[in-house]
Amino acid sequence: MPRADDGLPGPAPDEVQARLLAWYDRHRRRLPWRAPPGERPDPYAVWLSEIMLQQTTVQAVKPYFERFLRRWPRVTDLAAAPQEEVLGAWAGLGYYARARNLHACARAVAERHGGRFPDTEEGLRALPGIGPYTAAAIAAIAFDRPASPVDGNIERVTARLFSVTEPLPGAKPKLKALAATLTPRRRPGDFAQAKMDLGATVCLPRNPKCLLCPLEELCGARAAGLAEQLPRKAPKAEKPTRRGVAFWLTRPDGAVLLRRRPPKGLLGGMTEIPSTEWTAEAPGEAAALCAAPAAAEWEALAGLVRHTFTHFHLELTVWRGRLRDWEAVDGFWVLPDRLGAAGLPSIMRKIAKHALEAGG
Repeated sequence: MPRADDGLPGPAPDEVQARLLAWYDRHRRRLPWRAPPGERPDPYAVWLSEIMLQQTTVQAVKPYFERFLRRWPRVTDLAAAPQEEVLGAWAGLGYYARARNLHACARAVAERHGGRFPDTEEGLRALPGIGPYTAAAIAAIAFDRPASPVDGNIERVTARLFSVTEPLPGAKPKLKALAATLTPRRRPGDFAQAKMDLGATVCLPRNPKCLLCPLEELCGARAAGLAEQLPRKAPKAEKPTRRGVAFWLTRPDGAVLLRRRPPKGLLGGMTEIPSTEWTAEAPGEAAALCAAPAAAEWEALAGLVRHTFTHFHLELTVWRGRLRDWEAVDGFWVLPDRLGAAGLPSIMRKIAKHALEAGG
């Protein structure tokens, strides 16, 4: 099998297309945002799913997608919703800048395009929160444009099919170019989804099911005995660890103090449990007391709350404090049995669980 690394042609595009589309017609996944065979996809559903699926799994996204669609069945409904409601509905899905961009994009589609998504990559990329991959995916899947989206699954399928041994992320431009050589004029949306499904169900990162693959006879990595080794990845830099103190403050009726984070930055606009800044060194007692939301008798709970963000690990100590009267404090109060509806992101839910299990 010729290798792309050698500058030689890979498998014939028409044969890849025919095999993969035939496989897809038999084995396509049933997903809540995917139109049944013969039906036109809903661009709103395609866009919503693509934004939600970034850095997240299909299983994690399904319940969020279904809740969003029930609550806001059209893009104009989502555009009209207050941003705080959208952020609250997104809570737990992570990467919260996506939720802010999601709302901004819905408003742009409603205000600039009369509630209809542009049907070209160029038009889609002009919208907030839509980058090259998402624009290509929506153009192909929703509008059947001959676009070439390349997600992690398609990257893996392409690297193996063409036996690209250059490691990621350096190989990304090459893989994108190779993927584009395969994109058909007929059924490009189905072809893109076929590659996604193949990577998700057959061409797996570990223990790929090569004997079940419709492209086995065309696969350069399979011929070279490299399938499980590709795509190769450059070593990742070690993530730093940040530390801080979270303040679990209750008042006489048991309600817990929450705040709204600044609109921009990490977890921007989300509901939070007050805390110190998150820094490389844990704050000393005096510095932590200066950041506390009220003058209370603070008690440090045993153990740490740990969470990992994209670029760093986080370790938090939780301090518990109780107010004896109803003094005014910056923030808002929520009873413990209503915390589930407060739109807390994952790290804040972990803090709440830690405090409640300690008798908070």
